[in-house]
Amino acid sequence: MGRIRIVLYGVGAVGGLIAKYLLTKDGAEIVGAIDVAEEKVGEDLGRVLNIGKSVGVIISNDVDDVLSKTRPNIVVHATASYLVDVFPQLAQILKHKVNVVSTCEELSYPYFSKPQLAEKLDILDKMHKSTIIGTGINPGFLMDTLVITLTAVCQKIRKIKAVRIMNAATRRTPFQKKIGAGLSLEKFQKAIENGFITGHVGLEQSVSMIAAALAWKLESVRTSPVQPLIADKPVRSEAIDVKQGHVAGLKQEAKGYRNGKEAIALEFQAYIGASEEYDSITIKGVPNVNQKIMPCVHGDISTVAVVVNTIPKIINAPPGLVTMKDLPVPSATTVNMVNFLL
Repeated sequence: MGRIRIVLYGVGAVGGLIAKYLLTKDGAEIVGAIDVAEEKVGEDLGRVLNIGKSVGVIISNDVDDVLSKTRPNIVVHATASYLVDVFPQLAQILKHKVNVVSTCEELSYPYFSKPQLAEKLDILDKMHKSTIIGTGINPGFLMDTLVITLTAVCQKIRKIKAVRIMNAATRRTPFQKKIGAGLSLEKFQKAIENGFITGHVGLEQSVSMIAAALAWKLESVRTSPVQPLIADKPVRSEAIDVKQGHVAGLKQEAKGYRNGKEAIALEFQAYIGASEEYDSITIKGVPNVNQKIMPCVHGDISTVAVVVNTIPKIINAPPGLVTMKDLPVPSATTVNMVNFLL
């Protein structure tokens, strides 16, 4: 194998960032691109990515045509957050006996929230001798895979807590809007009601993945409603001004309960003007573990890295629906990606 042949499915905000990185990656070759946006179909991928040159890959909305003609080793799928929405797309891809790495948050660990769809995907994968995974920075690494890895030093574990606090001013404008930055409290609540603001998709999946890795049987996993974080003074990003008393961002928590007690707690905060950014993991046990990354890991850059670095591991993995806890220890592919294939 000279290079890993890759088809992109979804060339939006995240898919576009992944595409730009793959174009620079030794051992990777983008052989096709799929998107449903009319303004992108028929255009060269390079023009859509605004990189100043053509790359010879024309974006299409015909999934079967692209996959049958290009015969890729893997599809990088980046379209939506909820498994019920992307399941038809994934099923269509799998008919072509091709591996998939997806940014769909619910796919990161669907066995708890969508067990029937998870079972169907696993059956389809094995039937077509392909492998599929959902991953990214969060869910996919910071609040689940990294947590699981740190538990390796413990003889006993009583409780786990992971917290991610990020200054949304450092993120892209669509993300800032998605967390409600700049809205009045009334408009924020309406945005919640109409589904424009969904909160952080994936916390429930991360809790469930941690529990599964530890062989903990959880009695329940509870995700709190999205809570607005109100600015106590005016703050701003390059794109959004937040008035005092208006929403700067949001907070959400998920907790897993075992033996009647809180065993796993995840907390996510993203807002403009955060005075301190960090990712922290606290494990109460023998021994205690207290890990803190400051500032927090950059979400967009690292989502791209996790997705791309997972590609060789998925190609090497046995057929089926897998999660990050099922793969070898994550690592960067800073040299030719083909060197990481078996």
